[in-house]
Amino acid sequence: MKHTFLLIWTCFFVMGLSAQSTKKIKELETQRNELQQQIAESETLLQSTKKDVSSQLSNLALINGQIEDRKKYIRAIEQDVQTLNREITSLQRQLNGLRKELKDKKEKYEASVQYLYRNKSIQEKLMFIFSAENLGQTYRRLRYVQEYADFQRLQAMEIERKQKQVESKKKELETTRSAKENLLKQGEEEQRKLEKQEKDRQKILNGLKRKQRGIQNEIQKKRRAAQKLNAQIDRLIEIEIEKARKRAEAEAAAKKKASEKKGESAKPSSKPAPKVEKGAPVEKYNLNSEDRKLSNVFERNQGILPMPITGPYVVVGRYGQYAVDGLKNVRLDNKGIDIKGKPGAKARAIFDGEVSAIFKYNGLNNVLIRHGNYISVYCNLSTVSVSKGAKVSTKTEIGTIHQDASGNVILHFQLRKETAKLNPERWLGR
Repeated sequence: MKHTFLLIWTCFFVMGLSAQSTKKIKELETQRNELQQQIAESETLLQSTKKDVSSQLSNLALINGQIEDRKKYIRAIEQDVQTLNREITSLQRQLNGLRKELKDKKEKYEASVQYLYRNKSIQEKLMFIFSAENLGQTYRRLRYVQEYADFQRLQAMEIERKQKQVESKKKELETTRSAKENLLKQGEEEQRKLEKQEKDRQKILNGLKRKQRGIQNEIQKKRRAAQKLNAQIDRLIEIEIEKARKRAEAEAAAKKKASEKKGESAKPSSKPAPKVEKGAPVEKYNLNSEDRKLSNVFERNQGILPMPITGPYVVVGRYGQYAVDGLKNVRLDNKGIDIKGKPGAKARAIFDGEVSAIFKYNGLNNVLIRHGNYISVYCNLSTVSVSKGAKVSTKTEIGTIHQDASGNVILHFQLRKETAKLNPERWLGR
């Protein structure tokens, strides 16, 4: 029974080693596959064939986004190769240790076998046992002979177990080395694709460099439109902050009234916000308990919120102020991010919340969704499938993204905390 248990334990131990051999590789593959899928899908988004400044700027933004995604993927491959190198070094060290242990056990077993061979006859064992001076010594010698035989069997089993460990570790090492070689080949292929994209990008840049004045005019036009759009968003967010203040005051008043009714001294859980003078800027929410709870849950999901667009996509406009590489004196200032999708792509809610506003600008729809003291903003929608005040859940489709004359389908997305503008890419899982 004892021996059977040892054999079963050995099998489970070796199986555990085999499971470890692919666990690390599978984890790395899962992370890379998501990036690889995103790149493959983004390659289905075609560039415009038009040669006007607006279309070419859109093409440049698209290919810049694709290049950025591919660079990110190559960086992930490089990091995974480094991880596998460390894993290979560790496995090699473990294998060397196991081989040393196996050699040591074999040497000890060989010595014990030689000893047993020299004293192998039954007569010699019996003489050893019965030559004892008393009965107690006889019993001890008998037990020694039995235990030595058991020790021999256990030694043989231990060598067999250690041999299996060595073979398992060798396979683990070979699997990891193979994964590394495949990853290096994949990295080389991605590097070739990146170099081709860089050449395509340079062609677009060469065409745009001859149209410097047109570029500046187009940028100024987009900047003015963005300023007007942001002014409307800012105004609607101030209205939401004022509504939140009133909700917090109403909750505090209700608690105070309930407390007084019970004959207790009034101790509201939160102080009502100071009255905001007419025309004064409103910058911060005063939250009731429901808003506060939703805000906390929203914050815990930073970095893993879903993309606000369905289907394949490329981020073609980054957050903040930045220069466009390759173009002289071209600086962009984005309060959110711009995401290009396929015709028919839908905008979708990034988290549970309430539709706080729907408004039109330049003939297109824009939607604000409140998540406690956070607000997500979805712009450039041709149609809207939600209504003001509606409760939405994560990934609820809220409208179809507009397709312009050049075939571009671009969602402008913003994220705010009160009036502070946040970088959406830090909150979205990509």
